[in-house]
Amino acid sequence: MGISIAAARSAARLPALWRAGLVTFAVLASLAIASVEARAVEIQTVETPGGLTAWLVEDHTVPIVAVNFSFAGGSAQDPDGKEGLANLMAATLDEGAGELDSQAYRQRLEELAVKISFDAGRDAFYGSLRTLTPNVDDAFDLLRIAVNDPRFDADAVERMQRQIISGLRREQKDPDAIASRVMAETAFPDHPYGRPSSGTEESVSALTPADLKALHGRLVARGDLTISVVGAIGAERLAALLDKTFADLPEQAELAPVADVTPKTGIRKDVAFDVPQTSIRLALPGLKRDDPDFIPAFVMNHILGGGSFSSWLYEEVREKRGLAYSVGSYLVPYDHSGAFMAATGTRSDRAPDTIAIIAAQMQRMAEVGPSADELAKAKAFLTGSYALRFDTSDKIASQLLGIQMEKLGLDYIDKRNALIEAVTLDDIRRVAKRLLADADPIVVTVGAGAS
Repeated sequence: MGISIAAARSAARLPALWRAGLVTFAVLASLAIASVEARAVEIQTVETPGGLTAWLVEDHTVPIVAVNFSFAGGSAQDPDGKEGLANLMAATLDEGAGELDSQAYRQRLEELAVKISFDAGRDAFYGSLRTLTPNVDDAFDLLRIAVNDPRFDADAVERMQRQIISGLRREQKDPDAIASRVMAETAFPDHPYGRPSSGTEESVSALTPADLKALHGRLVARGDLTISVVGAIGAERLAALLDKTFADLPEQAELAPVADVTPKTGIRKDVAFDVPQTSIRLALPGLKRDDPDFIPAFVMNHILGGGSFSSWLYEEVREKRGLAYSVGSYLVPYDHSGAFMAATGTRSDRAPDTIAIIAAQMQRMAEVGPSADELAKAKAFLTGSYALRFDTSDKIASQLLGIQMEKLGLDYIDKRNALIEAVTLDDIRRVAKRLLADADPIVVTVGAGAS
């Protein structure tokens, strides 16, 4: 990955500057620009003596190591009545571990300028590490105790609960957040995907350190661990650090089964809320990531609503009629379901018109489809912009993790643009009919005038 000579010389001075407190990750990130056009991303598969597997992009341009990893099972594993448990675990894993209480652990991170974070998705639990190479041993050790021996001290748990509950209260005043929550409940009733991943005030307040320890024991295991690493580290050293960090975890997680589910259709939910603008969400069944039609659907969606300034929805809703500042559609591929969604916000008295226009554009895509020129422009944008997903170490690590989790193969980066280029007008029309013909979406509105 290319970098200028001047930046490379500056990078040689970074360890001393880092220790002096004069360099931040923001500065390093500005230097760690990965020019995939100058040199392709070269991925190594690292097999550790302990049986772990990781993907590594070794790059010694700047002394940074970026690690992204995931365990199977996210908020979909929250027990009934304990919604928000995985989210709370993500917030508390770095609030004290091993012999270090929360203050001591956070102080150690600050002294080493190490960034460790966790996040709970619907189907996976994520973690990340960012460190300067001279501190890599200490950084991995801090990660090791967080993953293997979190404290979940009562005072730290209570502090994180208060922060999460404060955020939940703010969401109660946010029409977009309300619309998203109502949409999930409506599309996936009586299913983990329909429950609020951050929980509710009541459910989060009732969670205990014992609940966190129980979920940690079920969720955090080697069997479904996926790892990607980018930066100034060799395969042999990385293998040893990964084994030290993760090899003592249980072999297999104890995950509750999650049923496959198809989103509901044909339901209207209007939530009265005293705000000047109405938030609008529409949803239909979509595709999982492993569906053979996913790439054609991805291109189709770019033309319909995913392409921002170039999309049909942007043109019809904003440019021609000025009904909304932003409008778009997107694919939502979960492990056990797929959804196609559209979202916007508009003046409350224009909400019915806006919904009708979005529905009409969906039907237009199903009945007529795009022109050859529109398809060519979509392909040019999607292939040309792909390199931007690899222009920093953080982005590369994130992309590699996603490719592994979706089981797309080590060569996906090389073949992805060819898959886009292979999409034909017939492919677009086929998938549009499959997803959008005679669609009867769920429609959720939150705003003044809702019944």
